[in-house]
Amino acid sequence: MGNTYMRTVFSPLFVAALTAGIAAAVTSQPAEASFKQKGTQAQEQRKQAAAQIPTCQRPIGTLSVIEPEDATHWWTGQQLPAPSRLIKAFVNRSRCFTLVDRGAGMAAGQFERELAASGDLRGRSNVGKGQIRAADYVMIPDLVSQNSNAGGNAVTGLLGGLIGGKAGAVVGGLNFRSKTADVVLTVTDVRSSEQVAISEGSARKSDMGFGASGGLFGGSGLGAAGVGGYANTEIGQVITMAYLQAYTDIVAQLGGLPDDASAAGAHQAVTVTRAGRLLANSKGTGAAVRSLEPGMMLYPTGVKEGVMWEVEDEMGNKGWVSSTMLELSR
Repeated sequence: MGNTYMRTVFSPLFVAALTAGIAAAVTSQPAEASFKQKGTQAQEQRKQAAAQIPTCQRPIGTLSVIEPEDATHWWTGQQLPAPSRLIKAFVNRSRCFTLVDRGAGMAAGQFERELAASGDLRGRSNVGKGQIRAADYVMIPDLVSQNSNAGGNAVTGLLGGLIGGKAGAVVGGLNFRSKTADVVLTVTDVRSSEQVAISEGSARKSDMGFGASGGLFGGSGLGAAGVGGYANTEIGQVITMAYLQAYTDIVAQLGGLPDDASAAGAHQAVTVTRAGRLLANSKGTGAAVRSLEPGMMLYPTGVKEGVMWEVEDEMGNKGWVSSTMLELSR
């Protein structure tokens, strides 16, 4: 009985089958591991791509970045710069907008203009009126409001910037304990006041490594852009990743905007300076559309022939008038 059992176990057919099974098991494990490794690498590559600041071949328009209208400056309690400085770092690296300063730099420039107006600057300093570049769009970085007690002037919002304590655990879209951030970026057209884009971004502590490996938080990254607090702290990195996600989406949304936002926007209204007539055509032939009185407001259509401008009045009447009779409305 024992010999039969031994012959069965060690028969040539069994040994061959056993050897084949072991070989298959040995060869399948590296293949399976390789497949999983490739999948992990692809996932990491996607996340690393999301951690890169997008770049543009040409600016979409001129941009001003301002702080949200919120009495809670949550970033001060976390020893972080204002979020507008983080967004400005994105803008400078991406070259997707021409950035104009409406903060401290603007205030310093205004002081120089006051010196020029008082005659205290040297001759040919070339500082004066009509030189400031207009912003086409205004971008506002903010937090997503998650509940009625999480932001604004609520108690939690007011204390949310403090370190420690339950009141400081959550403010708006930030959770300092679990290291999560939910943020929002909005872009407004300054001429029409239309909100042309809005995007939310979210990130958590587990996303940090991808930003670091992609160089975002390295020595030549945000740390060198004057926003080191966002590069050197965990919550700062999480906030950065959330805002970067939103900024990348904003750039994609605004890609279809006109090349010249100033020309594409509605033309500035004009005011009649002296009595005249609204003419039927630019040559002044035919009956007048109506008479014009000083102080009337007209709206240029953008069509011009020499000094003659096509305009509309507030009643919808369209005609032509000499630009020498007009001034920009104030």
